[in-house]
Amino acid sequence: MSTAPRVSVVIPTFQNEHYVRATMESVLAQTHEDFEVVVADHSSSDRTWEILQDFTHDPRVRLLTTPTGGGAESNWNRVTREARGELVKLVCGDDLLAPDSLARQVAAFDAHDEGVVMVASARDIVDAAGVPVVREHGLGGLTGRVPGREAIRRSVIRGANIFGEPCCVLVRRAALEAAGGWHGDPGFMIDQATFCRVLLLGDLVTTPGSLAAFRISSTQWSVALARQQAQSAAEMHRQIATLVPGLLSPLDVRLGNARATLRAFQRRLVYLYLGRRMQAPVRR
Repeated sequence: MSTAPRVSVVIPTFQNEHYVRATMESVLAQTHEDFEVVVADHSSSDRTWEILQDFTHDPRVRLLTTPTGGGAESNWNRVTREARGELVKLVCGDDLLAPDSLARQVAAFDAHDEGVVMVASARDIVDAAGVPVVREHGLGGLTGRVPGREAIRRSVIRGANIFGEPCCVLVRRAALEAAGGWHGDPGFMIDQATFCRVLLLGDLVTTPGSLAAFRISSTQWSVALARQQAQSAAEMHRQIATLVPGLLSPLDVRLGNARATLRAFQRRLVYLYLGRRMQAPVRR
């Protein structure tokens, strides 16, 4: 491409051999045409990199590697720094996009002024085989245009990432850069912590309907880390309260911490209930 695309879809991969083909196919099938795809593989030891080679014929696709170390924050920032588009969507190497995801979220940006820095949509939660477990999950009741600070406060009080995983979100690249990129501190909250920092710079717009699918599988860190996630949420709430005095009351923080703990253990029970549905397919 000689000119910068409107949208950059950036995909950090790591040990995604069972899912990355479906992820890439869902991204490349978008009805919106003005986009690039940048993939950075974080030194996977499985067949992820081999599978990605099947997409090198598409001129929209660029493949990169990231050295071992640094966790998700390292690879997410590595791949995002390569983005050239005005708008950025990060899609993890096991998630899926609806065909009209980019088209509808770009249209939402176009319908508003530059005070909007982020567009978010609900998502389906699917099992390892891609079968829906929950449909149209997320947003915490937010609709239309929402002031960024109000969206942050709502997220804290609910004790949840109401914005959804990165596949649910389209963000202005300039705002993401101004916020310092993807923040891995506190651990396990990289997406929500980053979105909150971005929303300090402008407003959120939501779009109706589910435009992505977040896959839960046994390969994810969140499967075994319910307690640590709750602790990370409490630390994130503390950081926000310190960063923006007056945004959160002590009651807001206490409610958010209690609900984050409850949600973390509810999530763990769901994982236990799903059992085999979270197992990656056996490669034959």
